[in-house]
Amino acid sequence: MKVAIIGDGGWGTALAVLTQSKGINTVLWGAFPENINQLIKKRENKKFLPGIKIPSEILITNDLAQTLDQANLVVLAVPSQFMRGVLKKIAEYKLLKVGFLSVAKGIEAATSKCMSEVIREELGNVPLAALSGPNIAYEVARGIPSAAVCASNNKKLAIMVQDIFMTPDFRVYTSQDMHGVELSGAFKNIIAIACGISDGLGFGTNTKSALLTRGLVEIARLGVSMGARNKTFHGLAGMGDLVTTCFSQRSRNRWFGEQIGSGKKMADILSQTSMVVEGALTTKTALKLAKKYRISLPITQAVYKVLYQGAKPISAMHLLMQRQKKNEI
Repeated sequence: MKVAIIGDGGWGTALAVLTQSKGINTVLWGAFPENINQLIKKRENKKFLPGIKIPSEILITNDLAQTLDQANLVVLAVPSQFMRGVLKKIAEYKLLKVGFLSVAKGIEAATSKCMSEVIREELGNVPLAALSGPNIAYEVARGIPSAAVCASNNKKLAIMVQDIFMTPDFRVYTSQDMHGVELSGAFKNIIAIACGISDGLGFGTNTKSALLTRGLVEIARLGVSMGARNKTFHGLAGMGDLVTTCFSQRSRNRWFGEQIGSGKKMADILSQTSMVVEGALTTKTALKLAKKYRISLPITQAVYKVLYQGAKPISAMHLLMQRQKKNEI
């Protein structure tokens, strides 16, 4: 068994550490030679996963041919906005029978498409699955008990992914709702930004819990309109990931929102971090989709106004609280 992990960010590195701990032949690929050289030299991803040793058994490389050669599973751990470009390179190797697993949590901004749709367009009808859940990379790498869900219409591939990644500390469930799992992972980042803004404003648990709960209603409403199953949004990929992302101090989207809430400008924040904040672009995409499917997304709309229209966070929060009265469901 050989697992090729495409993407040397925090999550890709954490998954490489996990698979190697099971004795699986693991290769970690990155696009930038300077980053790869540092990983090889330090055996630590100081940029995205500091404090976690990368075992010497993991091959780290920026040679794509070497990475993909004889791979049984290719894990796509690339940020959504860069996914298509990487896929075009992979397509040259014509890996039509190799299993692919997307672990990216985002939607392509230019097309409003999920990663599975982008992958199909670039690679064809390859065996495909998506893995998502309440997983902070640092905690998974440290062996802290965690769980995720692997969704695929290919039952054989879903079980293979389950077998590859399951450990005594990392439990993997299966699902057939790949669209729901992908949309949950993407849309929850918007709500995490809203919760971060709440933190930055100095509000408490009451506010964050209300945002989280009503945010779940929003993302499920939109996701179901797009063909996903409602129950998926109440499982690990939906509610589970949402809770983790909204409350964890290690969540980049929550952190980003907190910076916004404390008065900083989006451009300044993004220029000072190497992390990709998926939720910022997903906010735009979600509103485009909401217009298409005629869905109301008040929290998403409020986040958009703050990020892109210059609205003050406190004003956006007041507008949310003063919306017209309605039943909860």
